[in-house]
Amino acid sequence: MIRYTALLLLFVSSIQAQQVFHKKTKLMGSRFDLYVVSKDSVDAEKYFDIAVSEILRIEKKISSWDKNSETSRINKYAGIKPVKVSKELFDLIKRSVVISELTEGAFDITYASADRIWKFDGTMKAMPSKEDIKKAVSKVGYKKIILNEENQTVFLSEEGMKIGFGAIGKGYAADKTKELLISKGVKAGIINASGDMNTWGKQPDGKEWTVAVTNPFNKNKAFALLPITNGAVVTSGNYEKYVIFDGKRYTHIIDPRTGYPATGVISATVFAPKAELADALATAAFVTGTDVGINLINQLPNTECIIIDDKGEIYTSDNIKINNDEKTK
Repeated sequence: MIRYTALLLLFVSSIQAQQVFHKKTKLMGSRFDLYVVSKDSVDAEKYFDIAVSEILRIEKKISSWDKNSETSRINKYAGIKPVKVSKELFDLIKRSVVISELTEGAFDITYASADRIWKFDGTMKAMPSKEDIKKAVSKVGYKKIILNEENQTVFLSEEGMKIGFGAIGKGYAADKTKELLISKGVKAGIINASGDMNTWGKQPDGKEWTVAVTNPFNKNKAFALLPITNGAVVTSGNYEKYVIFDGKRYTHIIDPRTGYPATGVISATVFAPKAELADALATAAFVTGTDVGINLINQLPNTECIIIDDKGEIYTSDNIKINNDEKTK
């Protein structure tokens, strides 16, 4: 009995010794916040190094800015020849095409063909012309991505086409980093890639992780706090990157089917098993609007969303219950 009690006390002590460690860093051109539950800072630093190395590996593979990346090679030979790629990238592109089909093109990695038309860095002083937009989107279309499973090749069927992973890459990096840390024995943590968040396990006190859904009309405040265990949450919002012409606000989230900024929605938050999926669906829900976005999410298993329109009205999928009697404004 004494031996049993001693073992029990040792077990309880080991649980209480666990702490949450945090590292903030810049990767993939964005802020990453890494959280791991560990016994000490030495182990935590080891896990952070593993996480950073994994994110850098993924960036090197999917970046369209790195001329030596697989993605850049695909873009370089658009309309010329198929490019053999790693299975990892092939599968990511294949999944992206599936999501494009599911969202009827509201999410489309070939929008990279037209992503130089709009600039949200303060340098754009006038609206792009209708002719420029029409010309840019002529190269867009996920159906123009030709995948050869047997040869593991990717071919963009028209010259000038490009693919980019801006709307899915950070979510994918969060997923892969989470998987790797779990394989290394990390029992709980959070990978937050500038709002593309994936969690696993629980806090040292046994409580679930809690995520705050930002009030898009006051980004320093949250209008909802929701528990999340072993899942992902991503928010697409137009409250940080936008331009205003003639009193009208144009968001950085573009409808790839038209080349024009999406309107009507100011924030779309999606909860899903993986950040990659939540990332893509949040973009699609933002583009498609409240009715179509909610209907889409309600058809998918283990997936929920909260959409806020530009009037401050809150819309939720079937299994999310929050107090939405009042507007967020």
